[in-house]
Amino acid sequence: MLRPLFTKPTLKLTTFSLIQFNQQRELHSRNKKAMEFIAKGWSALKEVDRVIDYCELNDRRLIPLLRAAKENFELALETDNSNTHARFWLSKLHLKYHVPGACKAVGAALLVEAADMGDADAQYELGCRLRVENDYVQSDQQAFYYLEKAVDQMHPGALYLLGAVYLTGDCVKKDVASALWCFHRASEKGHTGAAIAYGSLLLRVVFSD
Repeated sequence: MLRPLFTKPTLKLTTFSLIQFNQQRELHSRNKKAMEFIAKGWSALKEVDRVIDYCELNDRRLIPLLRAAKENFELALETDNSNTHARFWLSKLHLKYHVPGACKAVGAALLVEAADMGDADAQYELGCRLRVENDYVQSDQQAFYYLEKAVDQMHPGALYLLGAVYLTGDCVKKDVASALWCFHRASEKGHTGAAIAYGSLLLRVVFSD
């Protein structure tokens, strides 16, 4: 009589583990498929960037590539709606390129969503846009907020920009030590401008002492 009492919980645990395993496998499969669509979309967009400097922005020869990029990013989102990379790249298409059906409002909404979901590239892009394109009083504070979020993930562009903000004292208290730290970290990530800024600032600090 005791054996059934001990076997039931084991069966329940096994069933739960199996369900959990299947859910994880399904999630992994969706994410993998989404990344395949993103890779195809990014490849098409890379080809656009390769030739766009040699033709008009609305050159009809670019339309098939732009459509392919847009369709693949949209398919990636349909496959995995939580994918922040697909959101970010789709937002760039709407905001930057003359893709058929482009809408800046849609692009802005996708960019904010991707940034709020934790995508470092989106956080950096949004921070830059808030600093440059927005005349509202709170835009600097909002830009700084998203730049800091990207810096938390060691985004090289955000590190460099935040270093410049600390160096100039733009919207924050001037802090040379923080600027040095940001430039140094960005240079470690391969940011050429940050490496130059770090070396120059370090020399200024050394010879000023």
